[in-house]
Amino acid sequence: MPTADELLGKSVVADLAGCLERASGQTRLALVRGSTSEFDGMSLGERTRVVRDAMTAELPQDLPAFAEIIRRALSEETFTGWMIWPVTEAVAVTATRSGSESDFDEGMALLAELTSRLTAEFAIRTFLETNLDRSLAIALTWTGHEDEHVRRLATEGTRTRLPWGRRVKELTARPESTIAILDELYRDDSEYVRRSVANHLNDLSRADAALAVSTAKRWLQTPDSNTLKIVKHALRTLIKAGDPDALSLLGFSPPTDVVVEGFVIDREIVDAGGELTFDFAVTNNGSESVTVVIDYIVHHVKANGTTTPKVFKLTTRTLEPGVPARIAKRHSFKPISTRKYYAGDHAVEVQINGVRQVRGEFRLEA
Repeated sequence: MPTADELLGKSVVADLAGCLERASGQTRLALVRGSTSEFDGMSLGERTRVVRDAMTAELPQDLPAFAEIIRRALSEETFTGWMIWPVTEAVAVTATRSGSESDFDEGMALLAELTSRLTAEFAIRTFLETNLDRSLAIALTWTGHEDEHVRRLATEGTRTRLPWGRRVKELTARPESTIAILDELYRDDSEYVRRSVANHLNDLSRADAALAVSTAKRWLQTPDSNTLKIVKHALRTLIKAGDPDALSLLGFSPPTDVVVEGFVIDREIVDAGGELTFDFAVTNNGSESVTVVIDYIVHHVKANGTTTPKVFKLTTRTLEPGVPARIAKRHSFKPISTRKYYAGDHAVEVQINGVRQVRGEFRLEA
């Protein structure tokens, strides 16, 4: 992963200042050029905000004059890359501070022009916070844009859990508000756009599983050749969690004729940093082959002594009638950066098509 200095360092800001100076006719944008003096120890987001503030202080305060400078800069091919992030943020601040609807609309239009040079997905959050319904109405019009980058902005910028993007409370509280945008784009010609749609619906599934499943179900009723792939990616969090409705939609119904037998864990006590091995047999007692999603759940002890389940993928298998499938798994408790282990009584369960089958208990030592 490139460092903040590589993405938005002194040379990039100097190039940005040069583009803006030529576009504005100003001899030297001292604040923009000097903003890098604050960069030491700053993250990429912090650097972006420092450059944004320098731009909004040094360039015209009214949106039309500001936008004219940005559009002149867009005529240069070098006006591109990570320098665009603070530019889009400056557009958002300038367009929303006056309270003018015309400034708001013009600012959104300018983001659409800028997004292909990097992305405007982060800056659009300011518009969403200022007027959610107006922002979404404009984003909906972008779904018919000829540029795939603008169409992607419509879905990526309005995600509730946009990576690196701040949460918009009203957007999170109204997960249904972006469905119209997704409905227009799930059959888009661009894989770039479709993947954003899938990630967006996956975000929504965390807040409203029923909404995500019902939306995916509608899409599967009027599909194209890519729809099933999109739905699988969109419902991945629900599938991993064993959501029965999501699993059923994808053809993994409750396993009425599938049984788990001979479940064995290899030890009752696991040392800190050690491993637990378990195995079991899965048999299809029905008369026809069946495909099943097999996961396992580890119930981890938390700092307060309670337990929390974590689902891990095991395998997807097609089981022929009467033929047992033996499955074994070794699970490590080696410390990792994203999880801290606590001593206490743990448990492991096998889950098939979202239905928990068998359980074994063990103790993790400190």
